[in-house]
Amino acid sequence: MMMRLLSTVRTVSRAAVWIGGALTLASVLLITYDVVVRRIFGISLGGADELSGYVFAIGTSWALAFTALSRANVRVDVLYKHLPVRLGAVLDWLALVCLGVFAAYLTRHAYGVAMTSWTQQAAANTPLATPLWIPQTLWLLGLAWFCIVLALMLLQASVALVTGDLETLRAVCGVVSSEEEAAEEAAVGERIVEGERA
Repeated sequence: MMMRLLSTVRTVSRAAVWIGGALTLASVLLITYDVVVRRIFGISLGGADELSGYVFAIGTSWALAFTALSRANVRVDVLYKHLPVRLGAVLDWLALVCLGVFAAYLTRHAYGVAMTSWTQQAAANTPLATPLWIPQTLWLLGLAWFCIVLALMLLQASVALVTGDLETLRAVCGVVSSEEEAAEEAAVGERIVEGERA
């Protein structure tokens, strides 16, 4: 059941990454259009930089969950690969706990920021005068989703640690090995070759 739940969570997180990427691309196109129009016609749409800032913050917060699920977060593993397997597993679990604590702390403060903007009806000091609670709530929801995903990962990792299932623990929160990276790159290469043949 947990694997099915994590699979669903991964699907939702992947969709969030694609949406965030599409919004980022849209903001890049908007900024490019604004720069070109300003250069040629001397007029500005206004707000392109503000909107791109919101998109960046929201897209980043929603991408964090997929990054954690893919084990793509940066970790220094100079000593890690020389440690005994069981100690490495405990450190993997501890790293996930630390990440969860940091994410919860960040989300708590993001909630305070969004609620302050809501209660004070704060608006951006820009021509768009965007009600700040809107982008801040979307940003907060991304961080909250990150916390939910980390909690599920931590639950699975804790069960794996207690039962001694180190392979599952490593698959949930371990450092991606060079062999796994090579296999992933080989799979990408195969898909490219197959695409060129078709």
